[in-house]
Amino acid sequence: MGVAVAPDLPPRSLVVWVPDWPIVALARDGDDPPDPAAPIAVFAKGVVMACSAAARAEGVRRGQRRRDAQARCPQLIVVTDDPVRDHRVFAPVIAGIEEAAPGVQLIHPGLCALQAKGPARYYGSEAAAATVLAGVVVALGIDDVRVGVADGAFTAEQVARVGTRAADPVRIVPEGGAADFLAPLSVGVLEGETPGIAGLFARLGVQRLGEVADLGADRLGERFGAPGIRLHALVTGRDPRPVTARVPPPELHREVVFEPPVALADQIAFGLRLPAEEFTSRLGAQGLVCTELRVVLTGEHGDRSDRVWLHPGAFDAAAIVDRVRWQLAEQAASTAPTGSRAARPPRGAATGGLRSAVTSVRIEPEGVDAAAHHTARLFGSGPEERVHHALSRVQAMLGHQGVLIPEIGGGRWLAERQQLVPWGDARVSSDAAARPWPGSVPGPLPASVFPRALSVAVLDGEGDMVAVDARGEVTAEPVWLVTPGASGPGQRRGIRQWAGPWPVIERGWDPERARWAHRFQIVDHMQGAWLLVCEAGVWQAEGVYD
Repeated sequence: MGVAVAPDLPPRSLVVWVPDWPIVALARDGDDPPDPAAPIAVFAKGVVMACSAAARAEGVRRGQRRRDAQARCPQLIVVTDDPVRDHRVFAPVIAGIEEAAPGVQLIHPGLCALQAKGPARYYGSEAAAATVLAGVVVALGIDDVRVGVADGAFTAEQVARVGTRAADPVRIVPEGGAADFLAPLSVGVLEGETPGIAGLFARLGVQRLGEVADLGADRLGERFGAPGIRLHALVTGRDPRPVTARVPPPELHREVVFEPPVALADQIAFGLRLPAEEFTSRLGAQGLVCTELRVVLTGEHGDRSDRVWLHPGAFDAAAIVDRVRWQLAEQAASTAPTGSRAARPPRGAATGGLRSAVTSVRIEPEGVDAAAHHTARLFGSGPEERVHHALSRVQAMLGHQGVLIPEIGGGRWLAERQQLVPWGDARVSSDAAARPWPGSVPGPLPASVFPRALSVAVLDGEGDMVAVDARGEVTAEPVWLVTPGASGPGQRRGIRQWAGPWPVIERGWDPERARWAHRFQIVDHMQGAWLLVCEAGVWQAEGVYD
């Protein structure tokens, strides 16, 4: 006779958990990831959300502020939370698990759940199914993976998190044993279900889940309403939520494998034409267009080139092939000997940037937009459309750096804030421009900026040069501004108004590159407004407010 099981128990659930997933994702993403054995912490809003084993050994814990974490571990590597990276790197893990057992629910990157009944029948038992799924994840190069099986997804998750170890990664709680397993656990495990509830229970003197269960569903319902009743169901092992299998997203990426490896750019571009058309067609079937494209080139020696390309409109097949060509050309230029002419290799030139022939090219959408936003208007879009097509055609002929447009970048000096970026990459420098630049000129900026600072002189009433002393004060009242003339002596302008000085201190820790200057705004007698810089007694004009 079998053991009688309460009829209201939730279905058996199986949870797969990869500890410290943000750290694992960081180590598996990019060309030069940090060593996962180093002390690393991932921060979200200034608080530790994940840390490596080496960081935990130094006293770093989740929930710590950055100041406290770095005080405990001065050599801590600080990384900003990136949910997109976490999801992207976990996608192959989900796909591998789905091949072994369909019906996976993604809880969050690093944690997923399945109904245990189907895999247990297929593989012979719950233990066999858990072992197989753990092996699938390990085969993907992830060493530490935990699997918990219990009544309901909540209990199974706690089994995987609390009841397993690296040496014993699989644990199964028998049917009906969920409440006994949960009872000694801290109320802190409820924080993920109801933020702030753990602190409230602690203030009430309730420390364990078993004590929460003893309060009863009625009392919790009176205090918290429907969420209180749900909490009671969780802590008693009767999680009411079913495992909901995700709908796998359509495969929008395309990958071309070259066998044998190919070393000529023309051959790679030819092999990519049809997959690029299929790529845009798949997006079109979903009502989408690609505005940001990730291109990953892999060489036969394991070397890799990964880049995200932008487009001023939306990528078509020809634009995708062009970006792959440009990436091959940039890689070739980056590894060419100094003085060589590889900066713009001819069509069909060898792809030396990867240091080996190309074995595969992968294209995937990094950013998409609704196709309706890019539909051609009934009567066209006038000059904008013609300019876009003209610049795109010229860029396709000359290469990525062949068409440049101005963009405001970051910096303290006006000349360095003027940047020329390739057509289509205009958003690249917006991040740098938004950073704080102490000493930079606030808006409105001068309308005319000199490519090279213009040498001028500022004189007092007696004709002596005005300077700025060690206290940051002018040595005399500015009266005359002398600017270079078209020919012969300079032109003397009377100063009607002036403001300043405003110090600009740059790289004060570096004796060779340090700059210590003062800015002035001056209005001359002809109502011309100037932005001047006095550095070591030498005056220059950065721009004119005209």
